[in-house]
Amino acid sequence: MSRIYDALQRANIERKAAQGMDATGFPEPSPVTGAETLPSIKAEVNAENITLYPWKPSMAYFPTLSNRGESIEQFRGLRSQLYQLRDKARLKTILVSSGAPAEGKTFVVANLAISLTRNRNNKVLLIDGDLRRPSLHAVLGAPVIPGLAEYLAATAEPGDIMQRNQDPSLVEASGTRSISNLTFIPAGAGGDNSSELVANHRIEELITILAPHFDWILLDSPPVLAFADAIDLARAADAVLLVARGATTPYDIAQRAQASFSNSRILGFVLNAVKDVPPNSSYSYYYGRQEDSRGLTGRRDKGKQG
Repeated sequence: MSRIYDALQRANIERKAAQGMDATGFPEPSPVTGAETLPSIKAEVNAENITLYPWKPSMAYFPTLSNRGESIEQFRGLRSQLYQLRDKARLKTILVSSGAPAEGKTFVVANLAISLTRNRNNKVLLIDGDLRRPSLHAVLGAPVIPGLAEYLAATAEPGDIMQRNQDPSLVEASGTRSISNLTFIPAGAGGDNSSELVANHRIEELITILAPHFDWILLDSPPVLAFADAIDLARAADAVLLVARGATTPYDIAQRAQASFSNSRILGFVLNAVKDVPPNSSYSYYYGRQEDSRGLTGRRDKGKQG
């Protein structure tokens, strides 16, 4: 058996045992050859019975976990813009992408998810759709399998791949808040097979199944100019939010990234890692600190409203 299968087997046995269920294993995954070979999963989802794991989030990566600070206001402003856009047209599932690597899309999507959970009435689902270079599980301190890749390959059901934090408090001396209303789907073991996995339309099926159980669904994706995966994932989203890096991302890269999502509703760009803010700017600027004093720039919706 493959190491991936062994890991899935162990994870499934532990999950079943923790829930007092029969610890039967996964069938060994078969190679993905196309959507026509994959049976549709129409499993019922119990959003109140999601597997709990002892997450260990990187506090340095999540300034929005603090009770106060400039970063809270950054993402609060971005969150407010999303609420305003949702008043105009349907907006629940948002794909976050960028043109090139290292522009901060994962930082933005992760902290936006935490910001949305600050309203305890919000049920937020965060999905790591970057099957090639997944990182959300690492910054959350959460298991990476089973995850999205296993669902797309038809070796796991929706209830198998969702997880929540076992400790809802996350209290430290510096002061942090609960993320008990955040549900996470890790990337799983995608690897070289990721293009075939995301192209088989099962991501749309998954979002359809899970959407009634959440107020917001945020989906991280690979850089769109590096891999076509992001375009395939965008089919399942209501809109796309793009991230560019201040003083780094060339204008033509940003233009090409936007053009790549020509069939999607584009909310606009988040400008990350802003260091010098022009005075009296017509844009809304936000400031924050992570490892490299990154910041955000909000921008109004330039896409279609339908």
